[in-house]
Amino acid sequence: MLVLAGIAVIALGFALRFNPLLVVAASALVTGLAAGFDPLRIIALFGKAFNENRFVTVVYIVLPVIGLLERHGLQARAAGLVRTLRGATPGRLLLLYMIFRQGAAALGLTSIAGHPQTVRPLVAPMTEAAAEGSDHDPEKLRALAAATDNIALFFGEDIFIAIGSILLMKGVLQGYGIAIEPLHLSVWAIPTAIAALLIHGARLLWLDRRAKRA
Repeated sequence: MLVLAGIAVIALGFALRFNPLLVVAASALVTGLAAGFDPLRIIALFGKAFNENRFVTVVYIVLPVIGLLERHGLQARAAGLVRTLRGATPGRLLLLYMIFRQGAAALGLTSIAGHPQTVRPLVAPMTEAAAEGSDHDPEKLRALAAATDNIALFFGEDIFIAIGSILLMKGVLQGYGIAIEPLHLSVWAIPTAIAALLIHGARLLWLDRRAKRA
């Protein structure tokens, strides 16, 4: 049971709003010590994981670039662009983004968009600009922009045959003696993705109909 102490560290750290990276590192350290690992072995496991996942270092390049762009007016430029578009509404804008995000994810391009890359610096401020003059709640619009990205990615990525979730499902089913090809799982993910697009797309368009202009 002591091995589960890492979960308590995560819960306490997030509750106290400590740095998430430090919280996760402390949780891993506590879990390793509870499992009987010496500190040097724990550090070695950290290094091995980092070395085998070198793409993680890209974050340290992308995030500062996005921060600099925002500091120099990226959000303001994005909002200004939407203001020049006639007929732009929050629902239509988010629906277009969902179609793009889901289509890209279906092709395996899951990293070309996301919360830090597009939602926070572009999609959210553009959605708020499209809602100017209405009674939309800005906080709800930001949450809806983030939710749209999540839904599009979640239901779109399973269409790509080489995505991790498809391989995971194949492995789990194979463990229960059910042999199935990844292609079959990908094909049957298409109706679900279409249903998600129609349902959430209808919600987005209904958002525009409910809005009351000031």
